[in-house]
Amino acid sequence: MTKLKYLILSTLIVLNVASCKQKDRIATDDDAEVYNSVVANSVDRDWEDIKKDGVLRTLVVYSSTSYFLYKGQPMGFEYELLQRLADHLELELDIAVSNNLDAEFEVLNRGDVDLIAHGMTITNQRKWEVAFTDYLYLTRQVLVQKKPDNYLNMSWSTLQKHVIHNPIELINDTVSVRKNSAYYERLLSLSNEIGGKIIIDTLDSQLSTGEIMDMVANGTIKYTIADENLAKINASSNPILKIDVPISFSQRIAWVTRKKSKKFRTVVNKWIKNQRNKTSYNVIYNKYFNNKRSFRRRVKSDDYSLTNNQISKYDPLIKTYAKKLGLDWRLLASQVYQESRFDPSAQSWAGASGLMQVMPATAKAMNIKDASDPEESLRGGTSYLSQMYERFDHISDSLNRIKLAMASFNCGYGHVRDAQRLAEANDLDPNIWDDNVEQMLLDLRHPKIYRKPFIKYGYVRGSEPVTYIKEIFERYEHYKQFITKE
Repeated sequence: MTKLKYLILSTLIVLNVASCKQKDRIATDDDAEVYNSVVANSVDRDWEDIKKDGVLRTLVVYSSTSYFLYKGQPMGFEYELLQRLADHLELELDIAVSNNLDAEFEVLNRGDVDLIAHGMTITNQRKWEVAFTDYLYLTRQVLVQKKPDNYLNMSWSTLQKHVIHNPIELINDTVSVRKNSAYYERLLSLSNEIGGKIIIDTLDSQLSTGEIMDMVANGTIKYTIADENLAKINASSNPILKIDVPISFSQRIAWVTRKKSKKFRTVVNKWIKNQRNKTSYNVIYNKYFNNKRSFRRRVKSDDYSLTNNQISKYDPLIKTYAKKLGLDWRLLASQVYQESRFDPSAQSWAGASGLMQVMPATAKAMNIKDASDPEESLRGGTSYLSQMYERFDHISDSLNRIKLAMASFNCGYGHVRDAQRLAEANDLDPNIWDDNVEQMLLDLRHPKIYRKPFIKYGYVRGSEPVTYIKEIFERYEHYKQFITKE
């Protein structure tokens, strides 16, 4: 082979190898062309598809800061922000709780959800298969360790001898974290930086950061890593934890989208940037990450879903009367919350009282002696609801039947029957609540409608029963996420 031919052949080989590497390279820039197979095989779904569906499908975690139930009400940093985002985008919010943190990117790329909405550290490794939104806040990772059990009786100098002060002291020691987490990535990098091995104990991906911190507090594991804001709020109820040793610089925490969903990400980013400049955003952030008193009150409450698998202290009574109705007790619990927020002494401006907010005439008819007595109110209130339910026994669909019964409980059976008659007159289905009877109830506020000869009960403020049903069933969906049926 001549020297010239050899040079030409060598050049072609180099160019070919470079071309292959370019095709297979890992794209970490959100605007870069997609090359890797994971992204290439992800669903082609972007903002236009989401708008067409009319639903913001999100994946969240069940945790003490992101999404939880307290006193019958869904709460959480991500939950409140998602409500605002959905309203801004004019979409219905659909929340699914992640039961496997390791599979979240797969669920996203498959198209089951369009947004992973819980605080996730932006890393280049993760950018290989997903794209991050603009950051929600900045934090850093800290070591979570336990002080000695008798630390309150120790002098400051003695206490210092029993705890770690520098990450380098972790060499040949064990730290427990979830495997597919930014904490795991950081420990690998830290081992390299300090030139010594840190033994990494991997934990179940279903465990939240708060639960893992509890494991440190009770001695199940020795150390873990947590984002500083999460560490501070969770440690506020566990003073035996020491969380002041940083193991990273500031890091950006964001939500996650598919890499292909560029237009959707642009819309979300614009909203996030706008929100970060608002006082209301900082109020929400402080509510969940800085208000230690409120956090301690929640975690000590029986009405906190992460502490107990219950909605309210009246759950046993609600279960008893729901069973008599043949109703999911969580749906009845949502109605009770809607009526009184589980306050048996609640009184309305119209004279309704008790857990079920029964009107005086109804209380008399249902033989309720004392409406402020929880059992009396539930017995009488559910008996009245049962009567309404029986009036719609011709409806085979149980969901529509209970919605019509609950609407009757709220505004009166007569008004619901008027709405059904109006539905028939407008070629709508009188046995279907959504977009049929509910719409007719809204129309019954207009004189030209409620004065029609076949309308027997006249004007009704239809927005009240419509909102009533909507909120009960929305809350019921949250209850099903958190609370087991039995």
